[in-house]
Amino acid sequence: MTQLPDFLHIDPATRRVSLDARNPAFYGDPNRAYAALHAHCPTFYWEEQRQWFFCGYDHVNALLRDRRFGRQILHIASREELGLPEPAAHTAHFDLAERHSLLEIEPPEHTRLRTLVNRAFVSRHVEKMSGEIEALANRLIDRFEADGQTELLSSFADIIPVTMIARMIGIPEEMGPQLLKWSHDYVGMYMFKRSRADEEAADRSAKEFADYVKTVIAERRANPRDDLLSHMIHTEHKGQLLTEDELVSTTIVLLNAGHEATVHQIGNSVRVILESGLDPQAMFADAAATERTVEETLRICAPVHIFQRWALEDVEVDGVSLKRGDKVSLILAAANLDPKKFPDPLTFKPERNEGVNLSFGAGIHFCIGAPLARLELNIVLPLLFKRLPGLRIAERPVVKDVYHFHGLERLDLAW
Repeated sequence: MTQLPDFLHIDPATRRVSLDARNPAFYGDPNRAYAALHAHCPTFYWEEQRQWFFCGYDHVNALLRDRRFGRQILHIASREELGLPEPAAHTAHFDLAERHSLLEIEPPEHTRLRTLVNRAFVSRHVEKMSGEIEALANRLIDRFEADGQTELLSSFADIIPVTMIARMIGIPEEMGPQLLKWSHDYVGMYMFKRSRADEEAADRSAKEFADYVKTVIAERRANPRDDLLSHMIHTEHKGQLLTEDELVSTTIVLLNAGHEATVHQIGNSVRVILESGLDPQAMFADAAATERTVEETLRICAPVHIFQRWALEDVEVDGVSLKRGDKVSLILAAANLDPKKFPDPLTFKPERNEGVNLSFGAGIHFCIGAPLARLELNIVLPLLFKRLPGLRIAERPVVKDVYHFHGLERLDLAW
């Protein structure tokens, strides 16, 4: 039986767990805690979060697809009926920006919005961007190659995903740094450590972000281009165009989701490859080896750990009785470490071929940007190790206190 870390307390009989998500020993290496949870109770009630959590691969995979659960609840029940508080006044702009988010809505609205944007993100369309991604990555490496050292997040990882998603949507590339700032504030609403200051920053950035997107929408209405935003503005689905609010929400979620996780994953992947002590040349020997390596990094150090669902009806899962309106959490990163699915799960094995990781989710909310993220990782990771032989970690990386996301504060490298 796995020994419990000091910061984790489990009562297997009641499946009650006490765990401080702000403890650096946890968010710095959550995989250790996940392994212990798999050993003792992969379905558990997290006392501090006051919610049931599921870690098992089969449960998480099934619940992501289970239509008895959804990302919203107020389409079938009132706040009063569920005992939910009224929305906070100080997050009104954030709530408006989220109202039509692809991540937060259910069919039929979700189907209509996703159908309109899905075409741009299918693999065959995204793969046309390969040359652009490679050219940008090479240009960035050119800037620091001769220095013999770099901080990889600011010089490389931050730049590629935001540049590519901005180009795709039709946002000027020079907006990249501002988009990153808005995005960092915005996703602060999803962190377990969220404070009133975080909420106010998210609301402020949501308003600025929305106001900016509206100016670009107005410009594209007048002068359409060959970009995703113009496509969303001018394309009908069953005779309906997207409303202004739907356009704003969709653009914001695509910009945020289109880069935030990939920035983390580039850093996480480089770190796990270097710390493994394995030969990067073998990992990236050909396209098939590269793809397996990328998938293994996504499995063992996923950038987004938790996805939540509302129970839309009374339901029982793994012996847990849930009432309509209960919220549950699915730990994607822990499902990727289920020993029943992935033997020796805490070991990085680039040659693994035991099944699909759940880092991008599953079901109707499967990450729409997964083909783009995978393409970026399959191009930039082998390029980094090819261009910078002898790459090594110069200073011990520190993990950001942003759980349930997982990424580094910085990644100092030398060669």
